[in-house]
Amino acid sequence: MSKYVLRETALDLLTRIGEQGGFSHVLLDREITKQELSRQDGALLTEIVYGTLQRRDLIDYYVQPFVAKQKKIKPWVRWLLYMSVYQMEFLERVPDHAIIHEAVEISKRRGHKGISSFTNGVLRSVQRKGLRSLDEIEEPVERLAIETSHPAWLVKRWMDQYGRSITEEMCRANMQHLPLSVRVQPLRISRLEAMEQLREDGFKVEESLLSPQGMVVSEGQLLKHSLFTEGKVTIQDQSSMLVAEMMDLEKGMTILDACSAPGGKTTHIAEKMEDEGEIVAYDLHVKKAKLVNKKAEQLQLTSIQASQADSRNLADLHEAASFDRILLDAPCSGLGVLRGKPDIKYHKQLEDVFSLRKIQDELLDRVAPLLKEGGKLVYSTCTVDRHENEEAVQHFLKQHPEFTVDHEFFNDLPEVTKGSKGQSDFGLQMFPQDFDTDGFFLTRLVKQSK
Repeated sequence: MSKYVLRETALDLLTRIGEQGGFSHVLLDREITKQELSRQDGALLTEIVYGTLQRRDLIDYYVQPFVAKQKKIKPWVRWLLYMSVYQMEFLERVPDHAIIHEAVEISKRRGHKGISSFTNGVLRSVQRKGLRSLDEIEEPVERLAIETSHPAWLVKRWMDQYGRSITEEMCRANMQHLPLSVRVQPLRISRLEAMEQLREDGFKVEESLLSPQGMVVSEGQLLKHSLFTEGKVTIQDQSSMLVAEMMDLEKGMTILDACSAPGGKTTHIAEKMEDEGEIVAYDLHVKKAKLVNKKAEQLQLTSIQASQADSRNLADLHEAASFDRILLDAPCSGLGVLRGKPDIKYHKQLEDVFSLRKIQDELLDRVAPLLKEGGKLVYSTCTVDRHENEEAVQHFLKQHPEFTVDHEFFNDLPEVTKGSKGQSDFGLQMFPQDFDTDGFFLTRLVKQSK
């Protein structure tokens, strides 16, 4: 793919994601597959799209002085400026004059002479005059919000919940690339064997400290490797791997995974039980439930049966006290996964946190009776908001005095997490800066015998 076509593709994706609410990771993966991009082209496209999205508000702050306040700019022109300034400021491989030339050519092709002259004028002014300093912003929340391109309401909320230091670290971590982590299917290959194969093939890979099945791949294109295509490894963030590790599983158990798609945790549970037992998995959407079954098939696991259902109504399908373990990986605001899905931070509002919490409360309340006495329930989210995490657990425990936090949970945590700032009486909050993972919360509750 020519660099010109690649940048036009980047502009198309940014406009769709930024203006129409498309999911960055979905659209990007689809485009790379459809275009059959080389490793190099795929990496550059990903860098431009994710980098521009991650720094959108900072780049807007940089661009503002060069655009007349009264001038209305078409969305695609604005994104063209953003991605061009991103490349000029944050990428070193391409010289500024080439970036400006390509931007002007794209604007000629898509617009008219006036737009191409405007694009050329703005970018040449940026090149000539340089970018304004963030020192102009005195208010701390506003400055951090713009510097790291997070909405001000979110920065303020995190500061109120966790203090300035953790918030600053979290915002800066969200600007960094999230390393790829994968999990081996241990019934088919050991982690040692997988690592040896990958290293022989030129990959840079290390053991995960959060799961004995996990590996972190920092160099190499895994999606085309036979280990992945043959279902011997599967992609999963390290924080997500911790869920099955903490479920205290045994072979032959009956497990409920109440919100299972796309199936990473479901299949991990099956692997931990050596595919001996019964895992009943549900998702609200038929297509997503099918994804879980497909992933199980890819990994050659037979103990999983995924179906469509609203897990708030599972009492209609299962008798009380049917399950040894329940996983509720609840729908949440997703504010922990901004490193890999940067568009989320621009689309979420504070009210989303509160409306999702209602669903989390309902799900916890409805699945609780399905757990056997002495059984254990793991509650997890991929967010970093206390209202959806510790406060949701506190509320549930008040409503269900037959449940307590399983304090063995804290002893069972991996050594690397011991003493974490995110540990509380109600579970473990993982921040993206802590272990180079997604932000994540999990806890384990036990149902007392009467």
